[in-house]
Amino acid sequence: MEIAPAAVVALQKLRCYNGLMKTISVQSLSDEQLLREVEAAAAHERDATVELITLLGEMDARRLYLQQGYSSLFTYCTGCLRLSEHAAYGRIEAARASRKFPIILECLADGSITLTTICLLSSHLTSENHRQLLTAARHKTRREVEQLVATLRPMADVPSTVRKLPQAAPLMVTAPEDRAIEPAPVVTNSTVVSTPEQPAVARPSAPPIVQPIAPERYKVQFTIGPETHRKLRKLQDLMRHTLPNGDIADIFDRAVTVLLRQVERQKLARVTHPRSLCTADVGRRHVPSSVKRAVWERDKEQCAFVGTKGRCEERGFLEFHHVIPFAEGGPATVENLQLRCRRTMTTRLVITLDCRAAGREAEAHRELI
Repeated sequence: MEIAPAAVVALQKLRCYNGLMKTISVQSLSDEQLLREVEAAAAHERDATVELITLLGEMDARRLYLQQGYSSLFTYCTGCLRLSEHAAYGRIEAARASRKFPIILECLADGSITLTTICLLSSHLTSENHRQLLTAARHKTRREVEQLVATLRPMADVPSTVRKLPQAAPLMVTAPEDRAIEPAPVVTNSTVVSTPEQPAVARPSAPPIVQPIAPERYKVQFTIGPETHRKLRKLQDLMRHTLPNGDIADIFDRAVTVLLRQVERQKLARVTHPRSLCTADVGRRHVPSSVKRAVWERDKEQCAFVGTKGRCEERGFLEFHHVIPFAEGGPATVENLQLRCRRTMTTRLVITLDCRAAGREAEAHRELI
């Protein structure tokens, strides 16, 4: 049965109208109502995810995807359910793990663990340790769970290496005899310097990697340019008397230590022999060094903003914030300063402006009355 064109147009208008009404209803919610709706939607999403994982686990056990014309549950999820590869992988891992350990479904439903956590722990869960590991991973970030995994299966330290990345291959095809002879790799005591044997197409540079491989041991990987490489080689040469093997990890640690000391001195006024706490000059925005040190230590190097759900955990982009604004006579003292990240400072400014606007509206209303 074919639908008349007029009916199709009417149906499209109805869908647009429903979408517009939904948008208008969402925009009309108050802040408290919007927060409740968001939390309820997140809870519904967790329940739906747990239900999908349970069904996928049973479907995997019965191998029903074969009857649907798919060779694996993964291809069924991506081809039939239209899940992304990452989403399909996470849900299949959770489905197979939850059939062995049903407590996983309870943890996913209450939000204490995530699919990412299950993917990281699934290969390490056993009948003896699964409750202990799931309890230790509750409400943990991905980085914290990776550290937990590193304690379960420690890896040996990676060797210090410096390797030239392959260059983009030319479009023309060259004969084997015309290919340039690459120099052999140069091996030192603990540092390997090598060059690629064959040219390859250059790939986009990957983001820096900081990955735990054992308790308190981390793998760091990044790409440097020719100038930084020249400086590194010069440092190795100059430090041969104190560092004969030229270990890059040791050089990296010393360089980071010096840079951290320099940045702390500049940003936090952290010095070896600090002076006693001094009072700030009235009418000046300048924050004394002793006040900076005291505020930084009191707020424990973290944003001091406290919201309805707890304290902000941001440790980056921190600034010294006047509780009583400087424009309103707020002094640069320890009591009137807090560490704040840029987000919470902007939020506080918006709230202040809204309150002032509401006060002006109320005052104008009283005048009209």
